[in-house]
Amino acid sequence: MAGVHGPAGGGRPVTAQRTVLTVSALTARLRETLEERFPAVWVEGEISNFRFHGSGHAYFTLKDEAAQLRAVLFRTRLRRIRFEPADGQHVLAFGSLDVYAQRGEYQMVVEMLEPRGLGALQLAFEQLKRRLAAEGLFDAGRKRPLPRFPRKIGIATSPSGAALRDILRVIGRRFAGLHIVVAPCRVQGEGAADEIVRALHDLNALGDVDVIIAGRGGGSLEDLWAFNEESVARAIAGSKAPVISAVGHEVDVTIADLAADVRAATPSQAAELVVREKQALLDALDSLRRRLDRAAARPLHDLARRVDDLATRLRLGAAVARRRAAHRVEVAAARLRSASPFVRLATGRHRLERLHGRLDAATSRRLEASRHRLGAALARLESLSPLGVLSRGYSLARTRDGTIVRRAGQVRPGDVVDVLLHEGSVECRVERTREQDDRPHV
Repeated sequence: MAGVHGPAGGGRPVTAQRTVLTVSALTARLRETLEERFPAVWVEGEISNFRFHGSGHAYFTLKDEAAQLRAVLFRTRLRRIRFEPADGQHVLAFGSLDVYAQRGEYQMVVEMLEPRGLGALQLAFEQLKRRLAAEGLFDAGRKRPLPRFPRKIGIATSPSGAALRDILRVIGRRFAGLHIVVAPCRVQGEGAADEIVRALHDLNALGDVDVIIAGRGGGSLEDLWAFNEESVARAIAGSKAPVISAVGHEVDVTIADLAADVRAATPSQAAELVVREKQALLDALDSLRRRLDRAAARPLHDLARRVDDLATRLRLGAAVARRRAAHRVEVAAARLRSASPFVRLATGRHRLERLHGRLDAATSRRLEASRHRLGAALARLESLSPLGVLSRGYSLARTRDGTIVRRAGQVRPGDVVDVLLHEGSVECRVERTREQDDRPHV
């Protein structure tokens, strides 16, 4: 009843009765209403303001174009989510609505979280792949080669699975008698990744395992998920012995495949990679033996040829030495012969004869040259002789005492002079003299 009124037409009004709730009571009623109306609900939206609290819980906001909803993901549920939630992801959240009384807000308590469009496992795979690749865990430079002749092989797989039987069958067929150590572990389901990590650790702890095969048979993405865990990838990368990832699938690639030193498409192929066929190895050894024989025979052949060459050179050297010795003997004999007095006398006689002949020839040449020079000198003297001048029509006047008259002043009229001609002479008397200026001009 809302209230009580007085008699009609007058009287004093009676105060109305009110239902007053406290904030806590109202909040409790709202919580009851939400829990009854929305015990479980799927909500689609975009993650915003995703953050972790110190308690391990995650808080975020789901929003669309017109509204937003606060959400919480408790740590116990967070461990079950395969991918890493982040701002901007479009997700489907399953949970219940709750009222947070201390702040007077309502929020969604998320039980399950799935990415919209891309599956949670596939998204988790891509996220982990990008992060480990950025760390360099998949770099080709850190991968190690497999040993050519392993003495001890470690296998980390399920002891009841077909993968182990396939590996042992191939190894037994190709090279029986090898030392094999099996570290049993689960390869599927909750906790399988931890067992795989422990198996890898145990095999490395032995210290003498040369190579490790880690794998299983084929299956779905969920079945193979243990080999997509970060802990398994880091255990493979940190292994002392090279690791072959042998997960039985040929299309999909796991994180373990990327982190391993070698990836095999199947466990059988892993066994083929790690163990060579015994017959092929024996053939290779036989080929090496033949090559070794040829390599050993080649130096002997070379030594024999060198011995033949040295013998030939020795024979040639001996012949040359004999010829040189004979030449030296001949030279010595010639020297002895040349040292004999008779030989020296004959040699001196021959030299004297040769010198005498050379002297005669030189004397004849010099005498002939002197004869030519004398003739030339006589010809010059003849051309300069007074007689030669007289033969050309000139005459020579001399006084009685034989003085040659060179000028008119040497004689006076009445003196007698002899005029020498080319043939004979004439005696003449001077009747008159004339000086040079009075000479008649010719």
